[in-house]
Amino acid sequence: MNVRYASVGRVLTISSYRTPRACIVAKWIRSRGLSTQPPVQQEAVPLRKHLKEEAKKKKAQNKSNGKVKASEEISKWELTVGIEIHAELNTACKLFSSAPASVEDGEGAANSRVALFDAALPGTQPQFQKATLIPALRAAIALQCEVQRKSGWDRKHYFHWDQPNGYQITQYYDPFAKNGTLNLTAEDGVPASDLNGAESLSIGIKQVQMEQDTAKTTSHPPSSYHIDLNRAGHPLIEIITLPHIHSPQTATAVVRKIQAILKSVDACVTGMELGGLRADVNVSIRERGTNGLSSYSGVSGLGQRTEIKNLSSFKAVEDAIIAERNRQISVLEAGGVIEGETRGWTLGATETTRLRGKEGEVDYRYMPDADLPPLSIGQELVDHLRTTLPELPNETVERVQAQYGLSVKDAKTIVSLDDGDRLEFMEETVETLKQMLPGQNHDKLGKMVGNWVLHELGGLVSEESRWDEMTVTPQELADLLRNLQHKQITARAAKQLLATLHDSPASTERPSVEQLIDDGNLRLRPLSEEEYKALAKEIMDENPEMVAAVRDKGQKGKAMYFVGQMVRRGEEGTVEPEKAKQIVEKLLSS
Repeated sequence: MNVRYASVGRVLTISSYRTPRACIVAKWIRSRGLSTQPPVQQEAVPLRKHLKEEAKKKKAQNKSNGKVKASEEISKWELTVGIEIHAELNTACKLFSSAPASVEDGEGAANSRVALFDAALPGTQPQFQKATLIPALRAAIALQCEVQRKSGWDRKHYFHWDQPNGYQITQYYDPFAKNGTLNLTAEDGVPASDLNGAESLSIGIKQVQMEQDTAKTTSHPPSSYHIDLNRAGHPLIEIITLPHIHSPQTATAVVRKIQAILKSVDACVTGMELGGLRADVNVSIRERGTNGLSSYSGVSGLGQRTEIKNLSSFKAVEDAIIAERNRQISVLEAGGVIEGETRGWTLGATETTRLRGKEGEVDYRYMPDADLPPLSIGQELVDHLRTTLPELPNETVERVQAQYGLSVKDAKTIVSLDDGDRLEFMEETVETLKQMLPGQNHDKLGKMVGNWVLHELGGLVSEESRWDEMTVTPQELADLLRNLQHKQITARAAKQLLATLHDSPASTERPSVEQLIDDGNLRLRPLSEEEYKALAKEIMDENPEMVAAVRDKGQKGKAMYFVGQMVRRGEEGTVEPEKAKQIVEKLLSS
């Protein structure tokens, strides 16, 4: 055996023709998959960087898994969804007491709007408030439901601190409205696969029922909860769809359309954005070509459903359905069984979470409410509400298209924005402009105003601001567009003026549009034709390659480069883009 000491690093090297016998301890360690080598020192990674890299890996993995499911697994499964929407009715009082239900001025002090019955004081009884029925009927009529002449009240029993009575009064068995229909089109967000070549898709509404809201619970960690009874007893309607929905996108479109209808007939206090509307979704899947064992309200062959509770945004509805669909597919592909249960969803999550087993009629011990007589609704009231029903969203879109010449997309957008405030602004501007320009084509004026309200003025509105805070008035926009139509200002100057008006606070001392035009020296002073040609030739001489691209290669779109340069170089109020385009095209074709 030779022994040699290395001089660098003091490393001992041993060489021999005979392999040394292994230590019995080393054998034991290796037999258990452990290493006898010293640990390799790795470079320390900051915690923040480590978490960021892990998040990226997880996101990439989830995205990859989602693509695999979409391409390989989802196509063999059929998704079925039913939705239950809870909407707060726009009423002055609560459902069974005269306590105020209005939240226009905020919630106010906790437990300040509570009647004796709302607090479940022993001996108190519910007194149905007839006024709460009006917005509920408007909603049912707008959803094309059959209003029942006679309906009843049921007690749904469950014990929780947000339900003082120990039961909720609802209309489970005999609702006041049944058999409605919701019609959706591609413009509502329904994918082509669901339309299957048809122009529209009909979703059945099983029933609409009135019921009480619960109290509000506020958590105060670590272990305290405060109960505010202001919301207890607030009147709700629950809208239950049939399981006619087969994609997450269509489910979102259903909730969005129902919210728009409720707002249009003034039935709902606020939308999903402010907590006035919540959705529960029932999700089931079955393999295509097979029939499941479950059924619901005449729809048979469904898979076992799970319910996801309290979804409070359109994105949450779509994302939760996608996550639950993928979970159920994974369970069934692995040979498992879907359990009927209630699940929860958190924004940003990738999976739904189990909350509890699914309750049924037996668990809630439904029974008729002995303190309330049946609800009778006269046909004259229903007929009156039907004839005086406000314009529905589809009708408004059709009218805006026909009256103002807007496209379907622009009409739907302007109708849906800002609770109708933007549409009112546009219509007032058009009427004002019609009086200023009596000889102009009305469709042309409507389309022009619509474009400015949607795109130019809409582009100045930030996400945080509301349309009712708009400082530009319909009169000012009409004055601005009148000057543009009369060629007193250029489109560029009009946009500058609009931005100036928007950024200026509204006041009685605010300068008029005419003053702003004159003070800014923005009034159009068009060049002569020779001056236009001289400016265009100067720019062309500086850019011979662009001229060659248009003349020799036929790239006519590049002609607009010269128009843009003429507008930029010309003094403000001297170059009209339309005239500049004519001159440029004439020079390039010669």
